Amino acid sequence: MTSPEFFQHIVRSRRVTRQFLPAPLSEHLINRVLLDAQHSPSNCNTQPWQVHLVSGAARDRLSEALLAADDRQHYTPDFAFDMQAYTGVHAQRAQDSGRARYEAIDIGRDDHAARLACLRHNLKFFDAPHVAFLFMPQISDYVRAAGDVGMYAQTFLLSLQARGLGGIPQTLLGMYAETVREVLGVSGELKLMFGISFGHADPHSASNFVDVGRVALTESVVIHQ
Repeated sequence: MTSPEFFQHIVRSRRVTRQFLPAPLSEHLINRVLLDAQHSPSNCNTQPWQVHLVSGAARDRLSEALLAADDRQHYTPDFAFDMQAYTGVHAQRAQDSGRARYEAIDIGRDDHAARLACLRHNLKFFDAPHVAFLFMPQISDYVRAAGDVGMYAQTFLLSLQARGLGGIPQTLLGMYAETVREVLGVSGELKLMFGISFGHADPHSASNFVDVGRVALTESVVIHQ
């Protein structure tokens, strides 16, 4: 497979992983992924990302704290997120994605208990052995730094995919920013965007084979000549 073909395969075959095997990755392998991500582009090479990686006992303590915060409805996001703000075609795409996921794991629309359990599974990191929390400092209105963090996250995810590993960026983890900072001892000057759970994907979980598709280029690209 040539390099362009390999890159195309990696990009187009990547799927979010919502069920992991518990076996941890080696320190060497994780470092290779982190080194790849460290080469992501950023505005004026500012590299504003600050990554806190949790594994083992630290991961378990954080999961317990997140579940406890959720029980208390103690939501402390650094950045607003409201699904109701999505309208029109964007809302439809989100609904279609959710429907495909729940159908794949055979959970009905009215099975509220099962859907809640699925939601809380985020706070158990989908059983992944590792989670990378992506923080950034306050720089102006955050937008440029947030774009840089997004590019870092994409490189991180593609590096995982190239190594036969799975990952999932989780916006929900950012809803508990204060809890994450408290457990990990992170300064309040750093703001949490989201977390990426990662490890070996469970090859027998139907939730790992959901293909939500992509819109045609004509819906998102305008060419000027």
